[in-house]
Amino acid sequence: MPATTLTEDTDPYCLREGESAALLAGHPWRRFVALGDSVAEGLCEPVDGYSRLQWADRIAAELRAVAPDLAYLNLGRRGLRAHEVRAGQLAPALAFRPDLALVVCGGNDAFRPAYDPDAVDVELTAIVTALQAAGALVITVGMFDVSHSPAVPERVRPGLRERMRLLSARTGRLAERLGTAHVPLTDHPLTADPSIYSSDGRHGSARSDAVATAETARCLVRHRTGPERGQRIVP
Repeated sequence: MPATTLTEDTDPYCLREGESAALLAGHPWRRFVALGDSVAEGLCEPVDGYSRLQWADRIAAELRAVAPDLAYLNLGRRGLRAHEVRAGQLAPALAFRPDLALVVCGGNDAFRPAYDPDAVDVELTAIVTALQAAGALVITVGMFDVSHSPAVPERVRPGLRERMRLLSARTGRLAERLGTAHVPLTDHPLTADPSIYSSDGRHGSARSDAVATAETARCLVRHRTGPERGQRIVP
């Protein structure tokens, strides 16, 4: 279990008491869907003093605390590459009629030395634009750089770091081009802190999910003035 002397209540990178309610007060979202791999599904490792709610579930809980009628569907499944997320999850996500969607994929592609960034961009673009065309605000993510995890063998760190950072940069540029609500975590101050990574060398800890939740809530509030940036209204 990752160790830290902090708790979520004292962690300077987590939500303060009442902060989420203030940030999300009056939010317009009522149908939230999560698509992606194990990060979306939720495989974070427990840490004493931090919520055991996984990241997407935590976002849903924070939204539901303000809007109790929020409907939530998590389609995330571990091990999937970007093309598999698109093939297996996009149709049910659209059928859910979401007005808010979290899309997290590409990490399993980047773990492979044969990572093809152009191919992942194609899949992400197709997923994001289809959700936007259906009227959803889409959240994209530049994930924490897991190459810093103590469980990652030293010999594979340089290549993994290069690929993970390329995925993050490409996703950031895609987010800017398409107008998603983008949560940039790759260069977060904690990205090299071992307490945010699980012992399997592939996932985060409960602390990383708590930090990601805080950053997501703060990102969403920036997209609430006027028409949601990146949200395409279908006549």
